[in-house]
Amino acid sequence: MGSSATATRSCPDSFARAWAKAVSGTSYLPMTQAQLEALLQRLTERLAVAIRTEPFDLRVGQQVGAELVQAHIASAEGLGRTIEVIQLRLVRDLGLLDGDVEDRMARLLATVATGYARALRDRTLDEQESILRAAMVARAQAERALRDSEARFRHQATHDPLTDLPNRTLFTERLTAALDDPGRGADRIGVCFLDLDRFKVVNDTLGHQVGDSLLVSVAQRLRRALGEHLVARLGGDEFVILVERTGCTEDAVKVAEAALAAVSEPALVEGHELTVSASIGIVERPVAGTTPVELMRAADSTLHWAKAAGGARWSIFDADRNRRELARYALSAAIPAALDRGEFYLDYQPLTSLRDGRVLGMEALVRWRHPELGVLRPDSFIGLAEETGLIVRLGGWVLAEACREARTWAGDDPPFVSVNLAVRQLHRPGLVQEVQGVLGRTGLPPERLQLEVTESTMMSTVAEPVRALRVLKELGCRIAIDDFGTGYCNLAYLRDLPVTELKVAGEFVAGLRAPAADPGSRTDERILASLVSLAHALDLTVTAEGVETAEQADRLRAIGCDAGQGWHFGRPAPAHAALPALA
Repeated sequence: MGSSATATRSCPDSFARAWAKAVSGTSYLPMTQAQLEALLQRLTERLAVAIRTEPFDLRVGQQVGAELVQAHIASAEGLGRTIEVIQLRLVRDLGLLDGDVEDRMARLLATVATGYARALRDRTLDEQESILRAAMVARAQAERALRDSEARFRHQATHDPLTDLPNRTLFTERLTAALDDPGRGADRIGVCFLDLDRFKVVNDTLGHQVGDSLLVSVAQRLRRALGEHLVARLGGDEFVILVERTGCTEDAVKVAEAALAAVSEPALVEGHELTVSASIGIVERPVAGTTPVELMRAADSTLHWAKAAGGARWSIFDADRNRRELARYALSAAIPAALDRGEFYLDYQPLTSLRDGRVLGMEALVRWRHPELGVLRPDSFIGLAEETGLIVRLGGWVLAEACREARTWAGDDPPFVSVNLAVRQLHRPGLVQEVQGVLGRTGLPPERLQLEVTESTMMSTVAEPVRALRVLKELGCRIAIDDFGTGYCNLAYLRDLPVTELKVAGEFVAGLRAPAADPGSRTDERILASLVSLAHALDLTVTAEGVETAEQADRLRAIGCDAGQGWHFGRPAPAHAALPALA
């Protein structure tokens, strides 16, 4: 019995191994060989039971076929080998030799094939449906992603990514529509161009992250305060507000004041309590005849006026002022070409000794013979040249030309030439070398060149200009402080400066035109006397500027002033006219 039972148990084992060997490699099987044999042994036992059991149950074959498909033995070759091995070995290995076994085997194989085919069909349909559902989901996700991407391309094309405010593109579209669409009912329109004051300090001291957070805070406050108006960020710390359908300029001013108040509210940013201010340029005008470019250009210019006035304020566009500034800009832009074309020339005004009437020096005064505007005096263009930095080139030309002409002045004791130096020239590292080069090329002795500098420049804390002037004085050049008395007037400081002459400002001299008995005139005279006395104590000569009458000259002479300059002694003129005897 024991050996017979063992033999009976070994029969399903050997058949299952043969079955596993037959189907191995026909499909991808996500199991080990041992797991496959265990599965097929279980199915073998079910087939054996089905063949022996009464009544004969064909459903077992269908279930076995379905389980084969579920186990991924799902290829035509796998089915064929399964039927083949069952037909050839199942009856023999299990010792099933009953008379009706062959009939049952044929019917069982048919049900296995049927179950196999149905399961394979169902799995294929399920996979197709799964693929279809996956495709539909993927398409829906792709369409949603496309819509989201398009939407993002549109909060990026028309809105600022940092503050979520409308950007320059959207603002320009709205502004253009407001100006071009008469149906909007707008007869007038306003723009407020806003820029934060000293915002760079926040970035430089606290970092750009804090700066960005501050911009977000400002944007939120502007949006809350001006909700009915379009507020846009143009970039950096620049914002712009579109004020449609204004009735007058005051409507735009009210918006600007609300914006300034909103910006000035203290803000807690990244742990820092920050208070900022802003400047605003306001343009408000009729819609007719206005273009977006003109409107924004005017707003930008007006913003700069507010900045130049100290910030934390608004300014209103002024057409007359704008025309003047455009003319100034055009004039400054023309300076380089004018130098190249030789349009500048020098006049000279004598510095005359009050003691004997001798001409001691001649101050060089630059003029511009403009081809359209005629002769321009220095006050028309010197300030522009200083603002743009062109004063360095222009001042260099004046120095060289004055020294060249002064070298031609004849006489036993020809006068020195006095040349003004601008602040930018004084701060140039190569000033000493430039002066030495000019003197060398023209042959003018150093003692015949006087360099005039402003009092504020001499009194500044920057050491380099004073050091350069000290070197030039040691070379023999004369150094004069121009318009003395209008700046710091720190007389004690003069002891340590490389100065040879003081030129007293004409404001003090003008008081001497009044009668000597006049209290104001006597005060100016006493001030001048004190200045002269102190200057002489420091071994400095004094020249009074703005001397226009003989009485002024007499009173200056009486208090000991050394020289005078002004219309009384001669108006500016070319050298040959100012010094006919020496030319």
